[in-house]
Amino acid sequence: MKRKKLVIILIIVICIIGIVGLIVWKNLNKSETQNDNTTKIVTSFYPMYIIAENITDGAENVELENMADVNVGCLHDYTLTTEDMKKLENADIFITNGLGMESFIDKAITSNQEMKIIDSSTNIQNLISDEDEINAHLWTSIEKYIIQVENVAEGLKANNPENAEIYEKNANQYIEELKQLRERYLSELEGLKGKKGICLNEAFEYMGQELGLEMTTVETDHEESTMSAEMLRSIIDEAKAENIEMIIIDKNDNKANAETIANETGATIYELNSGLSGSMGKDAYINAMEENLQLLK
Repeated sequence: MKRKKLVIILIIVICIIGIVGLIVWKNLNKSETQNDNTTKIVTSFYPMYIIAENITDGAENVELENMADVNVGCLHDYTLTTEDMKKLENADIFITNGLGMESFIDKAITSNQEMKIIDSSTNIQNLISDEDEINAHLWTSIEKYIIQVENVAEGLKANNPENAEIYEKNANQYIEELKQLRERYLSELEGLKGKKGICLNEAFEYMGQELGLEMTTVETDHEESTMSAEMLRSIIDEAKAENIEMIIIDKNDNKANAETIANETGATIYELNSGLSGSMGKDAYINAMEENLQLLK
């Protein structure tokens, strides 16, 4: 009798294990199927992520991820990490700034030859260059940033057509907000046109171009604020001779050199937001540019 009970219990346990195993197997297969239908979009760094975040909002079966840490800033001389490579190896679409910002692009393509590349700098005119090196910080000009948004939207529609309608709708809405912001910039900062300034962070060259500022841009390692005494003296002499009134830096830069120039010349330091880092919200870029607008007014 006891043996019969044990056999019955064993059969019940085996049945339970089988049912649980079947459920787990089905869930795993379901998860794999879902993953197969997911379009994984990776952006190279923070400014590109904010563009993609706005355009992909509400899109189905889309996974958006940023490659570099948001605090990295510019990708000049950036070296891909093991974690970066894993993200790229699994990406369907890689959104880049272009113009040499992503110097590692060849390595990225080699790691995943099926990955589609969207270059946000396509067909943008009036590029600023120095000694054959193009300034890649396009997004500080709202006009050029709008073109970047358009390029990313077109690339996403082409490579993920099932979400083309939502991409189009989101891009149009975002661009309309950006156009309104640009109109405010041009009207409220009209008095800056023709003003002379020194820019100690090349990220703001395009902003200066858009506002009609006459800026002298000094190429510096602004993260370490290295500048020779000879260069500093030359800048001060030029500022005095040209009656320069503005010194523009990023709010995260070391401002020791800017303070030295300001003390010698009486120029005002403007600590602007380059939009290179910040919150991961859709309004991040507009908030950064709004911050700059208020400072420059």
